[in-house]
Amino acid sequence: MTPKELQQWRCDNGYSQSQLAKELGVITIPVSRWERGEREIPPFLYLALKSLKKSGGEIKRGRPAVKKLKTEKRKDSRKTVSP
Repeated sequence: MTPKELQQWRCDNGYSQSQLAKELGVITIPVSRWERGEREIPPFLYLALKSLKKSGGEIKRGRPAVKKLKTEKRKDSRKTVSP
């Protein structure tokens, strides 16, 4: 991927440099440097961008979120007996 291709991908997918950096887990400076050709674009970046495009945004990290079920507070049905 070339710097121009990265910039085009970012613009086509509606990301600012800072938004893309946040999704990739880096600060904005590397994204800017990659786009200007000041730093080599890491080979894994293509896969990360592919994942962002496929998921429609956020890169999924770690274990999938488990939906918590809403539980009702139950009243204690046991009656206390006074001596």
